[in-house]
Amino acid sequence: MSKRLRICILAPVNTSLYNDLLLQAVEPVIPPDVTVSVRNLTAGHDCIQSRIDLLHNGYPVVEAAIQIENDGYDGIWLSDFDMCGVEAAREAINIPIIGGFPTSAFTALALSERFSIITILPSTLAMQRGHVPTYGLNDSFASIHSIDVKVAELHDLDVVVERTLEAAIKAVQQDGAQSILLGCTGFVGVAAQVTARLQAALGFYVPVIDPNQAGFSFLVSLVRMGIRPSRACYSKYGS
Repeated sequence: MSKRLRICILAPVNTSLYNDLLLQAVEPVIPPDVTVSVRNLTAGHDCIQSRIDLLHNGYPVVEAAIQIENDGYDGIWLSDFDMCGVEAAREAINIPIIGGFPTSAFTALALSERFSIITILPSTLAMQRGHVPTYGLNDSFASIHSIDVKVAELHDLDVVVERTLEAAIKAVQQDGAQSILLGCTGFVGVAAQVTARLQAALGFYVPVIDPNQAGFSFLVSLVRMGIRPSRACYSKYGS
């Protein structure tokens, strides 16, 4: 009998308010041999909407990641588009930990040549735009748009879907986007609705990438392959 894999979803916020939604988001892509748990931080802010939030929650992510590895998990899906604490955690643990932007972006680039990001607030525009050159994707980046909705308000799906659709249409028609990244893991239940309505509006299909599903699925693939972050890039802390 093959070993069951244990994956931890780490929500890098000091609240359990979004745990059920995160499980709901990845449920369609959980393989039958994978057990999933969700954990939160015990310090830091209750949401990430700025660079200050990202910085403040970063080290608690490292501490949580160390504990998760010690508890025997095989990998960590860090449910944050902006990868809060991910790179630092890779210096401290020996299991893969994956964040949202690169997995979403490279999923989009497996399906198209140019992508746009739809994010939550104006305060995240510059921060997320900065991920693009970090991963060498300037030539593939079409645009980024904000729907001006706070994390705590993302439960209002009617508003979120309508504003995301408007931004996605603009990204495709005006900016030349060929795929859309949802720039927050709080966009739960949004991708499928926007995909269908976007196709109806445009008359052709454009993929809308759910960061939770893209990131979680990629992480499971890394675990199955038995590979983890390179020590040529992430030197082991303390060694």
